[in-house]
Amino acid sequence: MKKVAVIMGSDSDLPVVEKAIDTLKEYGVPFEVHVFSAHRTPEEAKDFSVNARENGFGAVICAAGMAAHLAGAVAANTTLPVIGIPVAGKYLDGMDALLSTVMMPTGIPVAAVAVNGAANAALLAIEILAVTDDSLAEKLKDAREKGKNKVLQKNAAVEKQFNTIDI
Repeated sequence: MKKVAVIMGSDSDLPVVEKAIDTLKEYGVPFEVHVFSAHRTPEEAKDFSVNARENGFGAVICAAGMAAHLAGAVAANTTLPVIGIPVAGKYLDGMDALLSTVMMPTGIPVAAVAVNGAANAALLAIEILAVTDDSLAEKLKDAREKGKNKVLQKNAAVEKQFNTIDI
């Protein structure tokens, strides 16, 4: 099975990124976690990106706040799928990171999830790997079914509570 790289621009992003790590663990997907900055360690970020495919990665998750150029910098140096997690900063509630992540030029795509949406970033990476891995595809299908059943149970409880006729 291919690995997923989880890269954050700063270790201050770790509380957000941990949700991606937990999700990858839950699905049994191998991963590596790194701290590379598009601005402070550009050569290390580039070196990792250029060599990611030959090093066994199938997708890359990049989390960054504020200017959030990490996902774009990584995508510029690999043809692997790159998923950006815009991380909310202290000034603009993540809007700056969101716009920096999604406004990529034609030819250098970056998929983006919600601000602080690390679990969905991991799930998207898992879905990408599941294209060629039937066991992962089955785990995703099972998780969707469990999610559906949870909502239906909550619906039944709400209906029971509020859909009674009281005059």
